[in-house]
Amino acid sequence: MIENIGKVKLNLEYYSGKDLYSDGAIEDELLEIVSKYKEEDFDAVIRERNSWPVLYHLSDMRQNIVTWYPFKEKSNVLEVGAGCGAITGALTEMAERVVALDLSKRRSTINARRNKEKSNLEILVGNFNHIQGGIQERFDYVTLIGVFEYAESYIDGDNPKEIFLEKVNGLLKEDGKILIAIENRFGLKYFAGCREDHLSLFGEGISGYGSAKGVRTLNRSEWIKLLDKCGFKDYKIYYPYPDYKFPTTIYSDSYMPKAGELTNNIRNFDGDRIMLFDETKAFDSIIEAGSFGEYSNSFFIEVSRKES
Repeated sequence: MIENIGKVKLNLEYYSGKDLYSDGAIEDELLEIVSKYKEEDFDAVIRERNSWPVLYHLSDMRQNIVTWYPFKEKSNVLEVGAGCGAITGALTEMAERVVALDLSKRRSTINARRNKEKSNLEILVGNFNHIQGGIQERFDYVTLIGVFEYAESYIDGDNPKEIFLEKVNGLLKEDGKILIAIENRFGLKYFAGCREDHLSLFGEGISGYGSAKGVRTLNRSEWIKLLDKCGFKDYKIYYPYPDYKFPTTIYSDSYMPKAGELTNNIRNFDGDRIMLFDETKAFDSIIEAGSFGEYSNSFFIEVSRKES
């Protein structure tokens, strides 16, 4: 079943008929905003509403995580976990075709409404684990932005992270790439007193998540071990600063920050935090020790397709 919202195709072939994930009433507000206002008006709405969810879903700074990346011409992109479309619009500007996938019809409708003029966008509604086998198209890029940490929530099997990567790898063209954006569980902000982003608990990721289920982030060494274990030999790790949600600079192993550069460190828009030490000074010390990659708050990881 296809619904047309403006020029966007909303594909409900795999939709179960029930949204299994929702942020509640805020989604009604977001739908009202994207239906009433144009994208260029969102900044004014964000200031007026003074709401973390409105900022998070509608700020154009969210797009910075992909707008720096050199997508090749006439590419096609599969965006897994598109949500309310914070990144989708930017992808449609850089690729010839975008297929956005999300398990929530409500969120997908918000995405379609805000991007209703984008004729190169199709949105699939359903669980990736169920849809993946039915997708015949192969992609130049598959994006997992704020998604991979939930692998154990919706990927069946004893090794959900490995299975997830294998499934995504199977959707790539011969020279395709997986683009992953995710928090670093050893990000400096967590040591300095920020709550873990997904569970809102102090030190949860640093201490290994304990008995918490459904979400896991990794540190840099764990990512390297995982990719090597899965047979991915060609990958690059980048370091979005201050984090991947609202990045202003993308660092890499060949372009690291210099002491004194990292001064935007108050990363607690959605809740309280503890201020245990001066993160700017701590970053300076870490940079001088050559360890920035280990304590970057987030990663952007480019993974080239491996042979099956």
